[in-house]
Amino acid sequence: MKTVLQISLFIVAVVLAFFIYKSIKEPIDFEKAKKDRYEVTVEKLKDIRKAQLAYKDVYGRFTGSWDTLINFVMNEKVINVRKVGELNDSMVEAGITEKKAIEMGLIVRDSMRVPALEAIFGPGYDAKSLRYIPVPGEPTEFHLGATTVITGSGIGVPVFEVKAHNNVILRGLNPQLIINLNDQRRTNEKYPGLLVGSLTETTNNAGNWE
Repeated sequence: MKTVLQISLFIVAVVLAFFIYKSIKEPIDFEKAKKDRYEVTVEKLKDIRKAQLAYKDVYGRFTGSWDTLINFVMNEKVINVRKVGELNDSMVEAGITEKKAIEMGLIVRDSMRVPALEAIFGPGYDAKSLRYIPVPGEPTEFHLGATTVITGSGIGVPVFEVKAHNNVILRGLNPQLIINLNDQRRTNEKYPGLLVGSLTETTNNAGNWE
């Protein structure tokens, strides 16, 4: 028969093995969940960028209002250029410009007004979902802002910013690992989450994942 000491040592060994296994598995599970959530959030940020760029094409500026942006996508129209044909090498060698080719009927460029939703995303896209960070839990909006940045040469450049903090993107996951990740980002002077654009500088509407 096993002595009490042997049984106790066995229990301790099992408990230690469990905690070692947990300490290895938790970071792996966290990284997998983080990767999955980052991927869907980045795709949504790309969609928001598309909508903002289309809005700017019409109004000459970006918007900091979700209601305005979503209404634009759902209910307004944009100009879409139908392109049929391209300049080929023989046309270029003959000195034919695109304008001349259009006049000759060799290529076609037609402008038409089409629904913004269809032009930006295609029919069936849920434009109302643009404002929400696509992660489990209570619906939470991205932080959206727009302004004008004055460059060193005195030119005003419209800019926008959309961001989601790691505390929201990764909610429900290991709290300490989220804290560690945020601290690491701040140490490197980077935003602790995902964002596209900037309200303080011109970034060509780039995302911090690019």
